[in-house]
Amino acid sequence: MTAPASERPRAARAGRRAGGREARKALRAAPLAEDVRPVRGGLEGGRFRPLDDAGMQRIHESALQVLAEIGLADAPPSGIEVMTTAGAELGDDGRLRFSPSLVEDSLALANRSVTLCAQDPTFDIQPGGKRVYYGTAGAAVHLVDVEQRLYRESTLQDIYDAARIAQTLDNIHFFQRPMVARDLTDPTDLDLNTVYACVQGTTKHIGTSFTSVARAQQAIEMLHLFAGGEAAWRARPFVSNTNCFVVPPLKFATESCEIMEACIRGGMPVLLLSAGQAGATAPAAIAGAVTQAVAECLAGLVYVNAIQPGHPAIFGTWPFVSDLRTGAMSGGSGEQALLTAACAQMAQFYDLPGGSAAGMADAKLPDAQSGYEKGITDVMAGLAGLNMVYESVGMHGSLLGFCFESLIIDNDMIGQCLRCVRGIEVTEDSVSIEAMRQVCLEGPGHYLGHSQTLGLMQSEYVYPKLGDRSSPKEWDENGRPDLLVRATAEKERILGEVFPDHVPEAIDTAVRAAFDIKLPKENMSA
Repeated sequence: MTAPASERPRAARAGRRAGGREARKALRAAPLAEDVRPVRGGLEGGRFRPLDDAGMQRIHESALQVLAEIGLADAPPSGIEVMTTAGAELGDDGRLRFSPSLVEDSLALANRSVTLCAQDPTFDIQPGGKRVYYGTAGAAVHLVDVEQRLYRESTLQDIYDAARIAQTLDNIHFFQRPMVARDLTDPTDLDLNTVYACVQGTTKHIGTSFTSVARAQQAIEMLHLFAGGEAAWRARPFVSNTNCFVVPPLKFATESCEIMEACIRGGMPVLLLSAGQAGATAPAAIAGAVTQAVAECLAGLVYVNAIQPGHPAIFGTWPFVSDLRTGAMSGGSGEQALLTAACAQMAQFYDLPGGSAAGMADAKLPDAQSGYEKGITDVMAGLAGLNMVYESVGMHGSLLGFCFESLIIDNDMIGQCLRCVRGIEVTEDSVSIEAMRQVCLEGPGHYLGHSQTLGLMQSEYVYPKLGDRSSPKEWDENGRPDLLVRATAEKERILGEVFPDHVPEAIDTAVRAAFDIKLPKENMSA
């Protein structure tokens, strides 16, 4: 007869528990097929809807009224020509106005099946519907040094290193340049070397911006070399142009529009980015900020489709929030979360691939404030079904600082956000009547070793890679591990070991011969 558990030797009981725990750890560590992973890019959100149907219709009608009655100023001559040819009207005040019928015609031409290609097709993404992807973005001018607790100017090496880290993180689905290389003062060096560092650092889809038409054209020539020729590039453009084509409120950004035209003609997808700041360059009313952003992006859609009908474009309603006490940006606020979620809904209203920003912590360091600001804004964006969640990881100081440790920590957080996005599947099996019957009537009275539990450990549950879930006693026995210390160690491991080599040496040699590349080759290998 088996002795009661309380009478068995303690070591034997502990060993049994440990053995079960180790088996579960081993099961969790085993690689999963993509189709059974609990979270992945492209999960469908849309369960959170801050706008009701009447609200979305009202914003749409108001945006049409803004475009017809107020219009946009400062379009370049080339833009005026293509948009007036399409049906826009140029007023005596220099503003272009767009009739509702012109906007509707442009919406009919818009590409709704965009694929944002990657150098590795495994990482291709299909924004649209309510599919959710998280990634980096921004133009931070500082790197956050958590060990010294200071901000230093960001460099080209930092951009390459950020790309390398992002390449290793499962929940980061695309890499848009998150920092500016402040060590490059020449604009041509800046634009071309930024593209180079991103392409060499990651095989995921890349986004970047340019400072002139000539530099955009040079960058596209560089990308032809990386792709293996112009035809190969046009078939699979793996870099997109983040284009701030408007200067809110309701003005075209003349030079950016010219750059956008060059990128469209060069076969590069574009992000139509309207980034007003509520209470400053956009109305303080949250609905008004959304309306202005929608109007501006609809004008951008007319522009794009007047040049090339069906060109891949992301509807980038991207309004920010002001702290109205100071006028400073407040990227980690609840209002920002609402704005971003509402923008997701408006992209869905038009059935367009949409992108906006979340995760833009006001906190200066990866601390508790950073955690709640990023968690709230990122999960609400995902639950709203935002296709492209930009700036979702690594950002601090209201977009002024980027942090490697946060990039790694936030990868854990995005895993939890995606699990919320996925929701709960209710099926005959998942309601678990048979499992309850077996456990309660036939089995041990718990589910720990049940076949359903073991079968769902990896497909139903997400486990943090750095986050600590041990008991206080285990935590103490393990040396009281600190999340930030662990993130720093993981950063150092990645930067010391991970050197992507997807670009053949011959192509790299050709690129370096054609362009003045500033990133030393010795910094690109162990």
